[in-house]
Amino acid sequence: MMIRVRKSHITGRVDAIVSKSFAHRIAICNFLAKSGTILPCDDSYSDDIKATVRCLEAIKSGKTQLDCGESGSTLRFMLPLCAAIGGEFEFFGHGKLMERPNDELFSALESSGIKFEQGKTIKLSGKLKSGQYKIRGDISSQYISGLLMALPILDGDSTIVLTTPMVSTGYIDITLKVLKEYGITPTRTGDGFIVKGGQTFKGSMDVEGDWSNAAPFLCMGAIFDKVSVGGLNLDSVQGDKFIIDILKMAGADVRQKDGLVMVAPTDKLKAFSFNAENCPDLVPVASALAAFCDGKTEIYGVERLKIKESDRIASTIKMLEDFNIKADYDGQKITVFGGEPLAGKVDSFNDHRIVMASTILALAADGESQIWGYKAINKSFPQFFECVKAIGGDFDAM
Repeated sequence: MMIRVRKSHITGRVDAIVSKSFAHRIAICNFLAKSGTILPCDDSYSDDIKATVRCLEAIKSGKTQLDCGESGSTLRFMLPLCAAIGGEFEFFGHGKLMERPNDELFSALESSGIKFEQGKTIKLSGKLKSGQYKIRGDISSQYISGLLMALPILDGDSTIVLTTPMVSTGYIDITLKVLKEYGITPTRTGDGFIVKGGQTFKGSMDVEGDWSNAAPFLCMGAIFDKVSVGGLNLDSVQGDKFIIDILKMAGADVRQKDGLVMVAPTDKLKAFSFNAENCPDLVPVASALAAFCDGKTEIYGVERLKIKESDRIASTIKMLEDFNIKADYDGQKITVFGGEPLAGKVDSFNDHRIVMASTILALAADGESQIWGYKAINKSFPQFFECVKAIGGDFDAM
């Protein structure tokens, strides 16, 4: 499926959709708190959130076959949760989900009583025991978040020992914040966490606005004309709130008040540099912003982007090149050389973040651009193109 996007004048306001990161965790905590409704999930919710809710509802009704869609968060949260519940479960996935790495999580769970069989699906059997869980912290924060949510329901106390420094710490902060609202407070140690067993989840929590999905619109404000995004928590622990710092480094006019963020262009945007270890999802949109900046932008801490929905190092660079923007990767950093985007034909690589970033470039490039596989956007933001249209985007889908 392809969408044709034409050069447009972008300005106006959109409202943030619910945070995918918060929604996954709140749904799981509602399930563990035995709430009647896991999450008030309607058609506006992303495919990833629907996957988590679908799996939890299946478990609630006694089913053991769980369809995780294309959601890495869903799979990596369900594995320790089902292990803690105990029994036999089979996990299904689509797209590249079953190709994404989970060996580190498997190893940690196998050391405490779980068996796995992996082929086209993942089969889990056994009952998780409390104890010590040694796991690397530099592959995926989702492994750690999954354990933090599952271990409190075991009979005894457990410790999580990180054998390498933790990355994407903002996502762990989200997990800890949500757990606290449900009465669960793991204790931080020098190299991990202590998690008390036999705990009861109690409470409820609203889902706040999503900074990662607000980021494309905030970047549009810096490139086109004033754009505002409402419904954001300005004190959020979401790592992707760092988009504000990126925009300021680029020289954009950024103003924040009462949950509303307004971004407007200035005379000239300038190249910037940042480490993406704690905000990897921002790399494609930040790279699109860099295309309009004078000079050479450098983005470090990108190695783990290779194991996202696409190899986001390769797909981001290919996207930029398709719009006539020079970019390269030297093994340590992505470098984007500012220029003037030209209309192009782009493959999304079935990656929602590439769809968003491509749209920014397509709206600014002279002529008409084509984005193939644009429906990948449903993974995180089904209403994305509706919001783009509301602020002046000119496009048609085929």
